[in-house]
Amino acid sequence: MAQSHSEVLDALLDTQASHELSIIKLSEPISGPLKQNGAERTSDVSAEVFENPTPASLEADLAHYKELFSKLRFSYLEQVTKEKFIRAIVGDPPLVVEHQENVELEESLAVAKAALKAQKTEVAELVAELEARGRELCRKYENIQMETTQLQELPAKIGALQTSVEELKAAQQPGSNPTLNLPLEKTLALVEERERERAELDRQLEQLQVMVPRKTRELERLSAELQPLEVKRLGSTASAREAKRRKEEALGGVGDDLEERGRWWRGVESGLKGMLGVEG
Repeated sequence: MAQSHSEVLDALLDTQASHELSIIKLSEPISGPLKQNGAERTSDVSAEVFENPTPASLEADLAHYKELFSKLRFSYLEQVTKEKFIRAIVGDPPLVVEHQENVELEESLAVAKAALKAQKTEVAELVAELEARGRELCRKYENIQMETTQLQELPAKIGALQTSVEELKAAQQPGSNPTLNLPLEKTLALVEERERERAELDRQLEQLQVMVPRKTRELERLSAELQPLEVKRLGSTASAREAKRRKEEALGGVGDDLEERGRWWRGVESGLKGMLGVEG
Protein backbone atom coordinates (compact mmCIF):
# COMPACT_ATOMS: atom_id res chain seq x y z
CA MET A 1 0.00 0.00 0.00
CA ALA A 2 1.40 3.37 -1.01
CA GLN A 3 2.34 5.73 1.74
CA SER A 4 0.24 8.84 2.22
CA HIS A 5 1.52 12.34 1.74
CA SER A 6 1.65 13.03 5.47
CA GLU A 7 3.67 9.85 6.15
CA VAL A 8 6.24 10.75 3.49
CA LEU A 9 6.51 14.30 4.85
CA ASP A 10 6.96 13.04 8.43
CA ALA A 11 9.69 10.63 7.30
CA LEU A 12 11.48 13.45 5.47
CA LEU A 13 11.31 15.74 8.51
CA ASP A 14 12.65 12.97 10.78
CA THR A 15 15.52 12.35 8.38
CA GLN A 16 16.40 16.03 8.27
CA ALA A 17 16.21 16.32 12.06
CA SER A 18 18.59 13.38 12.50
CA HIS A 19 21.01 14.60 9.82
CA GLU A 20 20.99 18.32 10.41
CA LEU A 21 23.89 20.13 8.73
CA SER A 22 25.42 23.35 9.99
CA ILE A 23 28.79 25.09 10.00
CA ILE A 24 28.98 24.86 13.78
CA LYS A 25 28.59 21.06 13.79
CA LEU A 26 31.08 20.68 10.96
CA SER A 27 33.59 22.74 12.94
CA GLU A 28 33.16 20.86 16.23
CA PRO A 29 36.09 18.43 15.68
CA ILE A 30 38.40 21.46 15.31
CA SER A 31 36.94 23.82 17.86
CA GLY A 32 36.02 21.21 20.46
CA PRO A 33 37.87 20.79 23.75
CA LEU A 34 41.20 18.94 23.70
CA LYS A 35 42.33 16.37 26.26
CA GLN A 36 45.90 16.14 27.42
CA ASN A 37 47.20 13.74 30.10
CA GLY A 38 43.67 12.74 31.02
CA ALA A 39 42.65 16.36 31.71
CA GLU A 40 40.50 18.49 29.51
CA ARG A 41 42.29 21.48 27.96
CA THR A 42 40.67 24.27 26.02
CA SER A 43 42.25 25.60 22.86
CA ASP A 44 44.10 28.88 22.80
CA VAL A 45 41.83 30.02 19.98
CA SER A 46 38.89 32.07 21.22
CA ALA A 47 35.50 30.38 20.97
CA GLU A 48 33.95 33.62 19.72
CA VAL A 49 35.03 32.71 16.19
CA PHE A 50 32.67 29.72 16.20
CA GLU A 51 29.64 31.43 17.75
CA ASN A 52 28.19 32.80 14.50
CA PRO A 53 30.32 31.42 11.68
CA THR A 54 29.65 32.31 8.05
CA PRO A 55 31.42 31.26 4.85
CA ALA A 56 33.03 34.71 4.57
CA SER A 57 34.23 34.72 8.18
CA LEU A 58 35.60 31.18 7.85
CA GLU A 59 37.50 32.12 4.69
CA ALA A 60 38.99 35.15 6.46
CA ASP A 61 39.97 33.00 9.46
CA LEU A 62 41.51 30.41 7.13
CA ALA A 63 43.66 33.03 5.39
CA HIS A 64 44.72 34.43 8.78
CA TYR A 65 45.68 30.98 10.13
CA LYS A 66 47.58 30.14 6.95
CA GLU A 67 49.67 33.26 7.42
CA LEU A 68 50.28 32.41 11.09
CA PHE A 69 51.30 28.82 10.30
CA SER A 70 53.63 30.06 7.57
CA LYS A 71 55.37 32.37 10.03
CA LEU A 72 55.47 29.60 12.62
CA ARG A 73 56.98 27.19 10.09
CA PHE A 74 59.66 29.70 9.14
CA SER A 75 60.49 30.35 12.80
CA TYR A 76 60.63 26.61 13.50
CA LEU A 77 62.97 25.91 10.58
CA GLU A 78 65.15 28.83 11.54
CA GLN A 79 65.35 27.64 15.16
CA VAL A 80 66.09 24.03 14.17
CA THR A 81 68.80 25.11 11.72
CA LYS A 82 70.50 27.29 14.33
CA GLU A 83 70.34 24.47 16.85
CA LYS A 84 71.89 21.96 14.44
CA PHE A 85 74.59 24.41 13.43
CA ILE A 86 75.54 25.15 17.04
CA ARG A 87 75.61 21.42 17.93
CA ALA A 88 77.82 20.73 14.92
CA ILE A 89 80.29 23.42 16.00
CA VAL A 90 80.49 22.62 19.71
CA GLY A 91 80.35 18.87 19.23
CA ASP A 92 83.28 16.66 20.09
CA PRO A 93 84.54 15.94 17.58
CA PRO A 94 83.02 18.77 15.53
CA LEU A 95 80.84 17.77 12.58
CA VAL A 96 82.63 18.41 9.30
CA VAL A 97 80.52 18.41 6.13
CA GLU A 98 82.19 17.87 2.79
CA HIS A 99 81.24 19.69 -0.39
CA GLN A 100 80.05 16.48 -2.02
CA GLU A 101 77.69 15.86 0.86
CA ASN A 102 76.18 19.33 0.37
CA VAL A 103 75.72 18.63 -3.31
CA GLU A 104 73.98 15.32 -2.62
CA LEU A 105 71.87 16.97 0.05
CA GLU A 106 70.85 19.73 -2.34
CA GLU A 107 69.88 17.14 -4.96
CA SER A 108 67.78 15.18 -2.46
CA LEU A 109 66.22 18.44 -1.27
CA ALA A 110 65.35 19.36 -4.87
CA VAL A 111 63.65 15.99 -5.35
CA ALA A 112 61.83 16.37 -2.03
CA LYS A 113 60.76 19.93 -2.94
CA ALA A 114 59.41 18.76 -6.32
CA ALA A 115 57.48 15.95 -4.64
CA LEU A 116 56.19 18.36 -1.99
CA LYS A 117 55.15 20.87 -4.66
CA ALA A 118 53.27 18.15 -6.56
CA GLN A 119 51.54 17.10 -3.37
CA LYS A 120 50.65 20.73 -2.59
CA THR A 121 49.19 21.12 -6.10
CA GLU A 122 47.20 17.93 -5.67
CA VAL A 123 45.97 19.05 -2.25
CA ALA A 124 45.03 22.48 -3.65
CA GLU A 125 43.04 20.85 -6.46
CA LEU A 126 41.39 18.52 -3.97
CA VAL A 127 40.50 21.45 -1.70
CA ALA A 128 39.07 23.39 -4.66
CA GLU A 129 37.00 20.37 -5.67
CA LEU A 130 35.78 19.91 -2.10
CA GLU A 131 34.84 23.60 -1.88
CA ALA A 132 32.90 23.35 -5.17
CA ARG A 133 31.12 20.22 -3.95
CA GLY A 134 30.45 21.85 -0.61
CA ARG A 135 28.85 24.88 -2.26
CA GLU A 136 26.81 22.64 -4.54
CA LEU A 137 25.65 20.56 -1.57
CA CYS A 138 24.80 23.74 0.30
CA ARG A 139 22.62 24.93 -2.57
CA LYS A 140 20.94 21.52 -2.77
CA TYR A 141 20.39 21.52 0.99
CA GLU A 142 18.79 24.98 0.84
CA ASN A 143 16.57 23.84 -2.04
CA ILE A 144 15.55 20.79 -0.02
CA GLN A 145 14.72 23.00 2.97
CA MET A 146 12.62 25.28 0.76
CA GLU A 147 10.85 22.35 -0.89
CA THR A 148 10.20 20.82 2.54
CA THR A 149 8.51 24.06 3.61
CA GLN A 150 6.43 23.99 0.45
CA LEU A 151 5.47 20.37 1.16
CA GLN A 152 4.35 21.35 4.65
CA GLU A 153 2.09 24.02 3.14
CA LEU A 154 0.84 21.70 0.39
CA PRO A 155 -1.88 19.81 2.39
CA ALA A 156 -3.66 23.05 3.27
CA LYS A 157 -3.52 24.19 -0.36
CA ILE A 158 -4.78 20.81 -1.55
CA GLY A 159 -7.68 21.03 0.90
CA ALA A 160 -8.58 24.51 -0.33
CA LEU A 161 -8.43 23.35 -3.95
CA GLN A 162 -10.62 20.34 -3.21
CA THR A 163 -13.16 22.63 -1.54
CA SER A 164 -13.11 24.90 -4.60
CA VAL A 165 -13.59 21.90 -6.90
CA GLU A 166 -16.58 20.70 -4.87
CA GLU A 167 -18.11 24.19 -4.97
CA LEU A 168 -17.62 24.38 -8.75
CA LYS A 169 -19.17 20.94 -9.20
CA ALA A 170 -22.16 21.99 -7.08
CA ALA A 171 -22.51 25.21 -9.09
CA GLN A 172 -22.40 23.29 -12.38
CA GLN A 173 -25.22 20.88 -11.55
CA PRO A 174 -27.68 20.56 -14.49
CA GLY A 175 -30.65 22.89 -14.21
CA SER A 176 -33.70 23.49 -16.40
CA ASN A 177 -31.50 23.96 -19.49
CA PRO A 178 -30.44 20.49 -20.81
CA THR A 179 -27.65 21.98 -22.94
CA LEU A 180 -25.68 22.79 -19.79
CA ASN A 181 -25.23 19.06 -19.08
CA LEU A 182 -23.95 17.97 -22.48
CA PRO A 183 -20.63 16.08 -22.83
CA LEU A 184 -17.64 17.84 -24.31
CA GLU A 185 -18.02 16.57 -27.88
CA LYS A 186 -21.69 17.51 -28.10
CA THR A 187 -20.99 20.85 -26.47
CA LEU A 188 -18.31 21.60 -29.07
CA ALA A 189 -20.68 20.55 -31.87
CA LEU A 190 -23.41 22.81 -30.43
CA VAL A 191 -20.98 25.70 -30.17
CA GLU A 192 -19.94 25.16 -33.80
CA GLU A 193 -23.58 25.12 -34.91
CA ARG A 194 -24.30 28.31 -32.99
CA GLU A 195 -21.25 29.90 -34.59
CA ARG A 196 -22.57 29.01 -38.06
CA GLU A 197 -25.99 30.45 -37.19
CA ARG A 198 -24.39 33.61 -35.91
CA ALA A 199 -22.31 33.91 -39.08
CA GLU A 200 -25.47 33.50 -41.19
CA LEU A 201 -27.27 36.15 -39.13
CA ASP A 202 -24.30 38.48 -39.52
CA ARG A 203 -24.41 37.97 -43.29
CA GLN A 204 -28.14 38.72 -43.42
CA LEU A 205 -27.63 41.75 -41.22
CA GLU A 206 -24.96 43.06 -43.58
CA GLN A 207 -27.34 42.60 -46.53
CA LEU A 208 -30.11 44.44 -44.70
CA GLN A 209 -27.73 47.23 -43.76
CA VAL A 210 -26.84 47.59 -47.43
CA MET A 211 -30.57 47.82 -48.31
CA VAL A 212 -31.32 50.41 -45.63
CA PRO A 213 -30.21 53.52 -47.63
CA ARG A 214 -32.23 52.45 -50.71
CA LYS A 215 -35.31 51.69 -48.63
CA THR A 216 -34.89 55.00 -46.82
CA ARG A 217 -34.81 56.89 -50.15
CA GLU A 218 -37.88 54.94 -51.37
CA LEU A 219 -39.72 55.74 -48.13
CA GLU A 220 -38.90 59.42 -48.51
CA ARG A 221 -40.19 59.36 -52.12
CA LEU A 222 -43.43 57.61 -51.10
CA SER A 223 -43.88 60.02 -48.22
CA ALA A 224 -43.47 62.91 -50.66
CA GLU A 225 -46.04 61.36 -53.03
CA LEU A 226 -48.42 60.49 -50.21
CA GLN A 227 -48.51 63.98 -48.75
CA PRO A 228 -50.49 65.57 -51.65
CA LEU A 229 -52.84 62.58 -51.76
CA GLU A 230 -53.46 62.90 -48.03
CA VAL A 231 -54.25 66.56 -48.46
CA LYS A 232 -56.56 65.72 -51.36
CA ARG A 233 -58.27 62.99 -49.28
CA LEU A 234 -58.84 65.32 -46.40
CA GLY A 235 -60.26 67.87 -48.81
CA SER A 236 -62.54 65.30 -50.48
CA THR A 237 -63.80 64.05 -47.12
CA ALA A 238 -64.57 67.56 -46.03
CA SER A 239 -66.34 68.27 -49.34
CA ALA A 240 -68.40 65.07 -49.05
CA ARG A 241 -69.44 65.93 -45.54
CA GLU A 242 -70.40 69.42 -46.61
CA ALA A 243 -72.41 68.09 -49.59
CA LYS A 244 -74.21 65.58 -47.39
CA ARG A 245 -74.97 68.30 -44.88
CA ARG A 246 -76.41 70.56 -47.59
CA LYS A 247 -78.48 67.72 -49.08
CA GLU A 248 -79.93 66.90 -45.68
CA GLU A 249 -80.76 70.52 -45.10
CA ALA A 250 -82.42 70.75 -48.54
CA LEU A 251 -84.60 67.64 -48.03
CA GLY A 252 -85.47 68.51 -44.46
CA GLY A 253 -84.71 65.04 -43.15
CA VAL A 254 -86.66 63.19 -45.93
CA GLY A 255 -83.48 61.97 -47.56
CA ASP A 256 -82.83 59.26 -44.99
CA ASP A 257 -86.35 57.85 -45.35
CA LEU A 258 -86.18 57.83 -49.11
CA GLU A 259 -82.85 56.07 -49.02
CA GLU A 260 -84.21 53.33 -46.74
CA ARG A 261 -87.31 52.88 -48.90
CA GLY A 262 -85.16 52.64 -52.00
CA ARG A 263 -83.04 49.90 -50.44
CA TRP A 264 -86.24 48.04 -49.46
CA TRP A 265 -87.72 48.21 -52.97
CA ARG A 266 -84.45 47.05 -54.48
CA GLY A 267 -84.46 44.09 -52.09
CA VAL A 268 -88.10 43.22 -53.03
CA GLU A 269 -87.29 43.52 -56.73
CA SER A 270 -84.30 41.19 -56.34
CA GLY A 271 -86.44 38.63 -54.47
CA LEU A 272 -89.19 38.63 -57.12
CA LYS A 273 -86.72 38.27 -59.95
CA GLY A 274 -85.18 35.30 -58.17
CA MET A 275 -88.56 33.65 -57.64
CA LEU A 276 -89.73 34.21 -61.24
CA GLY A 277 -86.34 33.36 -62.77
CA VAL A 278 -86.21 36.70 -64.53
CA GLU A 279 -82.78 38.05 -65.28
CA GLY A 280 -82.31 41.70 -64.61
